[in-house]
Amino acid sequence: MEFFSLLVNTIILRPYVFVFLGVSLVAARKLLGWSRTVRLFGLTWVVAFLCEYASTRVGIPFGDYFYTGSTLGEELYLSNIPFMDSLSFSFLLFASYCLALAFVLPPAQSPRNAKKGGWDFDQTCRLGWPVVVLTILFFTFIDIVIDPVALRGDRWFLGQIYGYPHNGIYFGVPLANFAGWVVVGGLSMLLYKSLEDTQYRNNPVPLPMVNLEILMGIGLYYGVLAFNLGVTFWIGEIFLGLVGCLIFIPVTALLILQLWKVQRISWKS
Repeated sequence: MEFFSLLVNTIILRPYVFVFLGVSLVAARKLLGWSRTVRLFGLTWVVAFLCEYASTRVGIPFGDYFYTGSTLGEELYLSNIPFMDSLSFSFLLFASYCLALAFVLPPAQSPRNAKKGGWDFDQTCRLGWPVVVLTILFFTFIDIVIDPVALRGDRWFLGQIYGYPHNGIYFGVPLANFAGWVVVGGLSMLLYKSLEDTQYRNNPVPLPMVNLEILMGIGLYYGVLAFNLGVTFWIGEIFLGLVGCLIFIPVTALLILQLWKVQRISWKS
């Protein structure tokens, strides 16, 4: 009963996390089906939890950091790790995956009178190495915005839930932290790719042509980004917010060009 009580309190305390999670599950179910969704999210959560557990003890792979335990008794913890923290990696990786798909998947060649626009959810492309590498890159990129503002959680409703023994060079965040995100993203994608290449090789995805399903994931990515940038400016960290915006201007410009290209090609087919 205590477990379920803390889980409910976690949802009440962190509603924005579970809104993002809910959106990601809806999009993932449409894109991948339930079986793949459960495996992808489950693998990512386990990898993230184990990496956080290791880092708070031996400093690998995120570097040395600690959870303060300031919300013990208010939300669910697994060992010394807040449940919502390791859970967040799952929907962030899925959103990053959708963003990567938008750059790599071929435009769908729609038959006459079919719904036009979108991508061919090609089996070879959807978990080829370009998608895997871009997913890891976008996954790490978004933490460049998330971690500095989370470190300042005492100035907003997150709370001061974690910290570093020594100030890092990037707005207080050590560079080792971003290496940890590369490790979590890489291990999660490689494990999921191994399932796709073996167990799911002959298991079709729900839709051979996708559009809204990927756009929902991209919307989630930018929703999380906008939320964190909004909080950054709200607490008065103007320079930090501007750096975050500048980092994502090239990515966003390239994404807009890619979306326009895909729509133009698929509408001509």
